[in-house]
Parts: sequence; C-alpha cells; structure tokens
Amino acid sequence: MKLSDLRYDLSIIASWIEPGSRVLELGCGEGDLLHWLKKEKAVKERGIEIQESKVEKCIEKGISVLQGDINEEIEDYPDNTFDYAICSQTLQQVFEPRGLIHSMMRVAKKGVVSFPNFGHYRVRMQLALTGRAPVTKELPYSWHDTPNIRVLSLLDFKKFTEDAGVKIFKQAAINTKGNQRQGRRVTVLPNLFATYGIFLIGKE
Repeated sequence: MKLSDLRYDLSIIASWIEPGSRVLELGCGEGDLLHWLKKEKAVKERGIEIQESKVEKCIEKGISVLQGDINEEIEDYPDNTFDYAICSQTLQQVFEPRGLIHSMMRVAKKGVVSFPNFGHYRVRMQLALTGRAPVTKELPYSWHDTPNIRVLSLLDFKKFTEDAGVKIFKQAAINTKGNQRQGRRVTVLPNLFATYGIFLIGKE
C-alpha cells in the first residue's frame, strides 16, 4: 500500500510517525491510517471509533480497535501508554477539546491534531457576503445538522497551544482535492488560504 493511497492529510500524519511506535488514533474511522502504519511502519496500533460499521471495517483490516466515545475510552489508559495519540479531523466535533488534548498529552508523548480551517477566505467571504453560516466542500453541513460544534482557525489553535503550555513540533497547512486524496501544502498566508491544518504537538 502506497503512502499516496491514503487521504492527503493522513499521508502527512503517517510521514511524521516513527517506525515501531505505539499509536492511538481517536476517531479512527475505517482504520486506513492505522492499517498503513501497521503494514509499513510496524507500529503497535490501537483505535477508538464510535460507529459500529466503521469498527467492523477496522476489524476486517486486522486493526486493534475499541468501540466507544473517545473522551471516555481514553481515560482508561495509564500515563505514557503510547508514543503518539492522533485526532484527525475530529477536534472540531469534540465537546471539550481542551480536556481531550490534555488526555492525549497524558497518555502519549506526542499528539497529532488536524481540523478544517474556519479562517479560510471562502468561509470568511460566505459569511460576509450572505450573512449566513458558511457551507463549503470541507464544511458541507448546514448549521442545524453539522457535527462541528467548534469553530477554530489555524491561528486559534496556535494561541490555544501557547495558553495550554503545549509545544508545536511540526505543522502543515494544506489544501485538498480529488476526494481529499490529493493536495498541496500552503506556505503563504496559511490561515487565509489553507483549508486544513495539521499539528504535531507535545509537552513543553
């Protein structure tokens, strides 16, 4: 399985993970990232996913997975059980993101967080020109049925890490296309032009 077979943001995350690491993925979906890491980097994997159908897909791929709420299940792990805890495109759907990140930093040496950037210029323009809650390719839901309960930009997350005493080791601002299988990094004014942000974080 090629790295390019993964969703573009997951391919960047995968490139940051050291071979042989202990990896926990929160909201692991159908297990694509953990499956790749297990096959290509020999990680010791564990996933947590709430949807039963996705848990079944993980099991079919041979992934060690728990069905449950990530906020609750992560509390069952002792300190420093993992080398990495990954929360990909899920943080904006979490009721208490500060608590979740604190838990990630407790159970793992490093964490990886990615999320859609609400500071993107299309989001800003829609709100400014229409006066309505934005709907984009990356944020395809209407206000009343969206799973996204947090609105954050890349700058918001950086400010959050400063206040929380969390260090950013690596970061990538990206745009995606082709059902998120392809993409590119954004280096100029990323808070304005990137659709997603990815951060490798750890304790100070």
